[in-house]
Amino acid sequence: MQQPGAQAQTPTAQTPTAQAPAAQTPVIGQTAKSSTLPHNLSPWGMFMGADIVVKAVMIGLAFASLITWTICVAKLLELRHETRRAKKRIKVLGNDISLMEAERDSRSGKDAVSRLVQSAAAEAALSDTVNDDGFKERVELRLSRVEAAMSRRIARGTGMLATIGATAPFVGLFGTVWGIMNSFIGISEAHTTNLAVVAPGIAEALLATAMGLIAAIPAVVIYNHLVRMITAYRALLGDATAQVMLLISRDQGRRSLRIARAAE
Repeated sequence: MQQPGAQAQTPTAQTPTAQAPAAQTPVIGQTAKSSTLPHNLSPWGMFMGADIVVKAVMIGLAFASLITWTICVAKLLELRHETRRAKKRIKVLGNDISLMEAERDSRSGKDAVSRLVQSAAAEAALSDTVNDDGFKERVELRLSRVEAAMSRRIARGTGMLATIGATAPFVGLFGTVWGIMNSFIGISEAHTTNLAVVAPGIAEALLATAMGLIAAIPAVVIYNHLVRMITAYRALLGDATAQVMLLISRDQGRRSLRIARAAE
């Protein structure tokens, strides 16, 4: 029995001590290097983290893409301007005029059709346009040379597009192979196959292939479009050559008729 007034001693309940969190089980292949991996996997971040060779490849492909679009804009403007001038001159040649009148009308012009007319007029001034049987052959030779020169001038620059379209994918592939090779070397040095370690290097390498395709596909499309426009322009020059030959034949017929009437 407890004496009165004596306080009952209650056993003190010991509170369970909080256990320390269990140490996390290390992931196989995880190294301290994973904490230093780049987290910026945007195109610019991958470019900045790429190897110097891969960077050089991507810079070259970006420059090639800039060249492609510069040639595209310049040649489209030039072809549209020259085509419009050629159609205007051909319309004038279709009228009932003489070669000398056409030459005076095109004397100040620098377009291809004006040069065709000027070349034919120059040969007419040097030849006997009535009794010379080889006059038309010489005019055709002059016109073919002028037409070829104008075709070469209007096609200038398109060869660069063909070169970019053919070589850009392989240049990008070279950057990819180089980047993946460096990634495998990094895997060997880190003694890990963790995807978090491997992925950034492979992504940077594949960016070079993407850049190669970005440079090559527009170059091929633009080149094919410009070739079609150049073919149409050459057809216009062929029509202009035919119109000039018609003017020469018409002038010869008129002169022969005047000589025959004078002889009567």
